[in-house]
Amino acid sequence: MANDFYTAEQVAELLGLHVRTVRNYIQDGRLPAVRIGKQYRITPAGLAALTSGDSPASEIGVDVTSIVDATAIDEHTASRLALFLSTAATGRGPSARRLRIDTAYDTSTSTLKIVVFGGAGDVAEVLRLIDTFIEGSR
Repeated sequence: MANDFYTAEQVAELLGLHVRTVRNYIQDGRLPAVRIGKQYRITPAGLAALTSGDSPASEIGVDVTSIVDATAIDEHTASRLALFLSTAATGRGPSARRLRIDTAYDTSTSTLKIVVFGGAGDVAEVLRLIDTFIEGSR
């Protein structure tokens, strides 16, 4: 059986890219890959999809940015919520669309500002998580 998969290093060499760029393509979903052990493997069809422009990133998508202000929240609860959200965002697989959550707490107004970037469904789920957390903290 011939080598049916490429490593990230082999793809980087073939395309003249840095291996980190190839890994970023995999994490962004632009380069289809499977994880075997600690390494990614790319099929020839996946490599062809990237180089021909038919990758999933070229499909129509919806990205959403949402800003949430959680007011009258103490610093301890705000810290717990920020940790909860960062854990939820990092628990996603490499094939999922990129989700980013930034938080900032203003002690003078007791307000936690949460900025969520990502696909519409992912952002909606994060908003549900925030709502559930806040309701449970009352």
